[in-house]
Amino acid sequence: MIERAIATGTHGRYVIEPPASAGPAPVLVGFHGYGEGAEAQLDRMRRIPGADRWLLVSIQGLHRFYQRRANEVVASWMTRQDRELAIGDNLAYVQAVLDAVDREYPGAMSLVLAGFSQGVAMTFRAAAGLSRRVEGVIAVGGDVPPELEPGALERVSRALVCHGTRDEFYTSAIFERDVQRLRDASVTVSPLEFDGGHEWSDTVVRAASVFLRERRR
Repeated sequence: MIERAIATGTHGRYVIEPPASAGPAPVLVGFHGYGEGAEAQLDRMRRIPGADRWLLVSIQGLHRFYQRRANEVVASWMTRQDRELAIGDNLAYVQAVLDAVDREYPGAMSLVLAGFSQGVAMTFRAAAGLSRRVEGVIAVGGDVPPELEPGALERVSRALVCHGTRDEFYTSAIFERDVQRLRDASVTVSPLEFDGGHEWSDTVVRAASVFLRERRR
């Protein structure tokens, strides 16, 4: 058997919630977890006090499938198969979404990325690889991807990294490793451990509100 890969065009999906007031606003871009849709991450971002002053954009992973129990369309960001090619596809996709958002909402202010679970890796990849400067990253329940070298992570600038003490997926050991990796790359890190599991908790919401208030300009 000879295996080949071929590039092809496809359509992605993202959802937007405009800010409460008219005019240019900072942009908060979200990346959902495995087996979710864009609306799930939009709902998380809506919970953050002060998020109504931001332009909210939630991007859905390209790889859609049916959640069997609810028969809902959900998505993931990638699998092990053709991993490097998928990373490149996803980065180009996110860049295209932000370019489209800039055309629709010109004059946008600062840009912050927020990811949950599997979406955290995509959040860091985007922060390190986008052409536009990212003011900060909110990462909840997911790890920094292994392929990002310190030189790439330097572009992240600031990160709020959140870990539930009972999270069986994003463990304390991985959390501590990630915080150290980011600090070694000169990223200003705000580590947050909260009493909870694999979740976007109320404690995360409060910390994210402070983080966004400091990034809004």
